[in-house]
Amino acid sequence: MMEESTRTSSSGLEFKLHPLVLINISDHHTRTKANSTSLSDVKVMGCLLGTQNGRTIDISNSFEMKFEHVSGGILIDNAFLLKKQDQYKQVFSKLDLVGWYTTGETIGDNEMIVNKKIMEMNESPVLLLLNPRIDNLRKDLPVTLYETEVHASEGSPTQIFVRASHSIETSDAERIGVDQVAKILPSGKATGSEQLTAHLVGMHTAIKMLSARVKMIQQLVVKMKSGELPCHHELLRKISSLVHSLPAMETPDFNLDYLKDYNDTLLAVYLSSLTKGVNSANEIVDKFSLAYDKSGRRRLAA
Repeated sequence: MMEESTRTSSSGLEFKLHPLVLINISDHHTRTKANSTSLSDVKVMGCLLGTQNGRTIDISNSFEMKFEHVSGGILIDNAFLLKKQDQYKQVFSKLDLVGWYTTGETIGDNEMIVNKKIMEMNESPVLLLLNPRIDNLRKDLPVTLYETEVHASEGSPTQIFVRASHSIETSDAERIGVDQVAKILPSGKATGSEQLTAHLVGMHTAIKMLSARVKMIQQLVVKMKSGELPCHHELLRKISSLVHSLPAMETPDFNLDYLKDYNDTLLAVYLSSLTKGVNSANEIVDKFSLAYDKSGRRRLAA
């Protein structure tokens, strides 16, 4: 059974995927790969938890599954699966098992075997496939959702995977959590100084890249003007549009606003320095008053 990448789901269900699920899957894959001695890509599996309201399925949590590769397919640890499901049901009573997840680039016969096992708990589970390979040219998330449909193949009904559309749904608590996770450095530290350093390094890298791109555009325009390169009118129009969209820097209003902001900043720094100086002077006076009495004699310790 091969992946039906050209087929799309006709069920009309709306899937909403929460970031916590993607973080859990990514963490599961990262831990498994870090502890694996195999050089080949590792595969992880787990169950998806969520709720269904009408034709909307909200996928908000997940947990891991134990499995092993055997001759002829994949063997799921059914006892572990039922135990984990019962534990999550006690804590999250409103969440039901809505599907399962795995990692990899494609799906095949093994995924259908596991899917039939999950169908014992949910008659129409959804499959979430996370592609762990890094693709710098890809702009969207490497996540694909699949449903199963029955189609006639060679005169007999056969279950196949079909793609299902989904959207990312986030709550306020999840936004805060994802933002905190994004600030954690590879070293595992998330202190204020470490975050500031990471922010400044990112800003420096971005400005350096912007400067390199601007220089490249400038050299391209100079070569077109000198005749070394043929004029690319469409590209020149885009450059002209980009330049004209930038704010005017050589205007009296801009210079006046810039000077006001600059003077306000200097005034704030000056007041801060004065405040620190007065505070230091007060501390010296307090220490002097504590050490000497009004007649100028040094106080003796009792």
